[in-house]
Amino acid sequence: MKGAQIIKTNEPLQVNELEQPKPQGNQVLLKVVASGVCHSDLHLWEGGYAGPKGVFMKVEDRGVKFPLTPGHEIAGTVESIGESVKEIQIGDKVLVYPWLGEGSCPACVSGEQNLCDSPRTLGIYQNGGYAQFVLIPDAKFLIKLDNLAFDSASSLACSGLTAYNAVKKAKPFGGLEKEHNIVIVGAGGLGLMGVQIAKAIYQSKITVLDVNDQKLAEARKLGADNVINSKEKPDVVKEIKDLTNGFGTDVVIDFVNNNFTSINSFNMLRKRGKMIMVGLFGGSMELNLPMIPLRGYTLTGAYTGTFGDLVELVGLASQGKVRTVIDKRFSLDQVNEALHDLKNGKIIGRAILNPN
Repeated sequence: MKGAQIIKTNEPLQVNELEQPKPQGNQVLLKVVASGVCHSDLHLWEGGYAGPKGVFMKVEDRGVKFPLTPGHEIAGTVESIGESVKEIQIGDKVLVYPWLGEGSCPACVSGEQNLCDSPRTLGIYQNGGYAQFVLIPDAKFLIKLDNLAFDSASSLACSGLTAYNAVKKAKPFGGLEKEHNIVIVGAGGLGLMGVQIAKAIYQSKITVLDVNDQKLAEARKLGADNVINSKEKPDVVKEIKDLTNGFGTDVVIDFVNNNFTSINSFNMLRKRGKMIMVGLFGGSMELNLPMIPLRGYTLTGAYTGTFGDLVELVGLASQGKVRTVIDKRFSLDQVNEALHDLKNGKIIGRAILNPN
């Protein structure tokens, strides 16, 4: 089988002939029809994340080993199964839950494998979906797809799931649903999914910030009540205060989360406001520490989500309440072009790799 591998960070991925795995026990071999191209793949390829004061956080220090076949947003058909698999059959159309854990740490025991102390995520800690076939360690991590297309379903496993987790954390205070304000920073694939999810499960007023008018237009089309180009109106804190009678927003979900956006996100909160940090663009921010207790702020992160979250999200997508905005599709041989387009901001929504 063919697979695209990161041999060395910041060097072009190589499409190589790889040995096709044979499933045993509860394992499943999946023929990959669609693998989403995610910013996490970009960080993996670049070797890490920007930390505070110029520190670079290497993925290899977190246990990532190269060469590696990336790709964690995977949908496809079951090619073969191990002898112990019962509920999944050859030919089934499935979506993969990739956020695997080792199974015994406190996070795994509580059902939050995505926050495992020793993660085994597909496409990050073990080979993923940038290949014609991928070995799934256990059939229990597969969700059957009914009326969803492979391309649109694949991105639910990360960008959709992360947005869903973040929006769930943005739940309005009881009795205040219609007066609730959510600001979404970034109208990329996650932000656009976040708009749809918020509209599907809340009655909140949604404001989206970005520097790209085309992305903002898409956000408006998907249900955003207000959009603001933060390049044209750099004092976004004032803009948000003006939209909220001077109080500020109840929640801000920062899908960018860098040196610049994080400061504005913090400063646009009202009392009891919640800042949900999602993006991995990196950097640091200086906090006014007394303001956090004095105003009752909550600062939290959202990283992917649980298996149960993904099942719920697939349900919303199956009902037509959310959809993946797909901009471009690439073959396996075009993998480096896909990553470069994503890095250079040429993707509106999501890019999909079709290995077969």
